[in-house]
Amino acid sequence: MQRKNIRILLVGILIIIALAVILIRGDQLVELFQTMQTGSIIPLMLAILFQFGKYISQSFAYAASFRTVGELSLKPRELLPLVFSSYFINVVAPSFNTAGVMLVIDSARKRGVPTGRATSAVLLMQITVITGFIVIMVIGFFILQLARQLSAIYFLLGLVVVFIVGAMVSVIYIGNKTPDALVAFLTPIEKLVNRLSKRFRKGKEIVPWAENMTKSFSEAGGQIRKNPLQATKAFGFSVLASTCELVCFCLVGIAFGLTSPSILIGGYVVATLFSWVAITPQGVGVAEAMIIVALAASGLSTTMATAIAIVYRGVVFWMPFAIGSIVIHSLQRSKTN
Repeated sequence: MQRKNIRILLVGILIIIALAVILIRGDQLVELFQTMQTGSIIPLMLAILFQFGKYISQSFAYAASFRTVGELSLKPRELLPLVFSSYFINVVAPSFNTAGVMLVIDSARKRGVPTGRATSAVLLMQITVITGFIVIMVIGFFILQLARQLSAIYFLLGLVVVFIVGAMVSVIYIGNKTPDALVAFLTPIEKLVNRLSKRFRKGKEIVPWAENMTKSFSEAGGQIRKNPLQATKAFGFSVLASTCELVCFCLVGIAFGLTSPSILIGGYVVATLFSWVAITPQGVGVAEAMIIVALAASGLSTTMATAIAIVYRGVVFWMPFAIGSIVIHSLQRSKTN
């Protein structure tokens, strides 16, 4: 009974937070619908379909990631709700996407997947998501360079993304080859975090994580070596997901009269980079502003740039947020029954 009451309380908290987000950013919703009416309807509808295709591709990437670690029971149709739920959680509980990751791991664990394997699968998924975008980003940078529109700032942000995925791959490699070295590296960090935790949480220590995390990294590296085909499939679906989102951006631009390939691809790369590096949840507010700046710098009118930014970010932010709020509410309600 106590667990049931806690779940009901969590559902209520999520609903309140979701309503708060809508109230805070509700003006953007009104502006979104008003702006969409000024664009061509067919490209806009296709943009929504392609963006939805991104999330379907991600569910297949998740399934391939779990197959890589030897878990064959999770199907894409079962993982699609988790894609939307994790997005919703990452918005209402900003934590650099760790909240959504933990939701997927916990859901997999409840389906009988060992925590170590679930963590390895989700880690692999995160790597394929970033590397999938890097493929699109490199192509975009090449096109922008040919058009002499590649900004040094965008290039530096791109290097940050490459550094992040490089660090993740290196950690998995070291954890698989020399786990003791990784434990030795992580232990001082663990101690520092523990000291801070004891100070701010009234003496409470966090559960030791250095060895467990290293074990997950080691397992992930070993499973990838054993199942390279499934890991490649996960990467391929993640590239497809980024491609779908790129097409979505291009269709939104076309709906408002923008047809330049270099500007469209450059705008998408800028939008995605700033949605990742911004401190706000999913880059809300920051990504929109940078899209406008980038498009205006390419010669577009401020009116057209603003329309494209509002509609594109409306599709990639509000659609998964709304679906995620419904899905996670349904999941929590089913658990309480």
